Amino acid sequence: MFLRVPDPARGSDPAIPLDSTMRRLLALAILALAVGGFVLLKATRPVPDPVEPRERVWRVVTVQAEPATLRPTLILYGRIEVPDRTRAAAPVAGRILEINVRDGARAAAGAVLARMDPRDLAPRVEQARAEVERERIRARHDGEALAQEREIERLARVKLERLETLKTARLGAESAADQAREELARVRLALAQREQAVAEHPARLAPAQARRAEAERDARRGEIVAPFAARVGRVEVAAGDQVQPGQALFTLYPDDDVYLRAKLPAQYAAELHAALAAGETLAAAVEFGATRVAARLERLGAEADARGVDALLRLADGTAVPFGAFANAVLERPAADGVLSVPFSALHGGDRIYRLVDGRIQGYHAERVGEHRVNGEPRALLRVPGLPAGAEIMVTHLPNAIDGLAVEALAP
Repeated sequence: MFLRVPDPARGSDPAIPLDSTMRRLLALAILALAVGGFVLLKATRPVPDPVEPRERVWRVVTVQAEPATLRPTLILYGRIEVPDRTRAAAPVAGRILEINVRDGARAAAGAVLARMDPRDLAPRVEQARAEVERERIRARHDGEALAQEREIERLARVKLERLETLKTARLGAESAADQAREELARVRLALAQREQAVAEHPARLAPAQARRAEAERDARRGEIVAPFAARVGRVEVAAGDQVQPGQALFTLYPDDDVYLRAKLPAQYAAELHAALAAGETLAAAVEFGATRVAARLERLGAEADARGVDALLRLADGTAVPFGAFANAVLERPAADGVLSVPFSALHGGDRIYRLVDGRIQGYHAERVGEHRVNGEPRALLRVPGLPAGAEIMVTHLPNAIDGLAVEALAP
């Protein structure tokens, strides 16, 4: 830094260096000005209010404890089946003349489902009837011949007696008597054979009549009819097909005998078995997609495996769900007394709930009885010893919930 001093001889102001003391004084002045400004700003700043420490209050939703008698439910998964399904089969070899139903159709009892060509069935009937008639003609002929042979036997016996008398009187030859005895023996042999043929007539007639009845039965079965009101599961042939005896034509399912077979956890088997033995009706609802069908538990299986015991739920309307479909069911268990119905969010640690007392929570041990649904929402059924009726139960799940935590109840 330089200071200019006027020079008369040159007509200009040559720069003269300042003293170092002046530089220090200038720096100190600037520093002092800055410190003074800081002190002024600090002295004039607003004074904040003193901070008072306050405990955090958690806002929670509560419901009133209302013990009641409720039915726990079980969710079961199984398959729709029909124990009494029927497979309509071809009675004899032949050709299918017409088919009157299709897969999934409903048929009334006695309705004609299909017809076989009668030209394949009539010859067997005529042949069987001819066998019966032939046996009857043979029996009639044997009966008439038997009477004649008995008469021949009587004449042969009389002849022998006469020749024996003549031989005794020495008026006849010995050879004639021997010939008469031989003739009598042949007649008696023929008579015995005829009597045997007559006696065997019922035994010969019975198989012929059985074959005729079988042929007539097969002819009647040429019209395949529904033995009961049923649904047709599958049609396995078409008109014009050649079928063999016993070949399946249809699968029929009765509408009033449809079940859901599901696995029941073994821990519930004794409870449900006792309820059924006592005559209690355990209702259920079978769900298949958007379809919901009423049902009831009819019986439990006699065998168990690692998955549990078979439970058979009978459907009230067997036409609403296809056979063989997999479905789930909500089964009611026997009623439980003095239980609370709360959302699952009220449970902490699976077996603890909290009650509000003077703005703080107090924990209680809860016994899980089961679960049920309210308007489609699953809820837990609990039995809480020592919890008074009407107490406020916290249903907001707080991960840090402990006894004495401050809370504020909100409207549910």
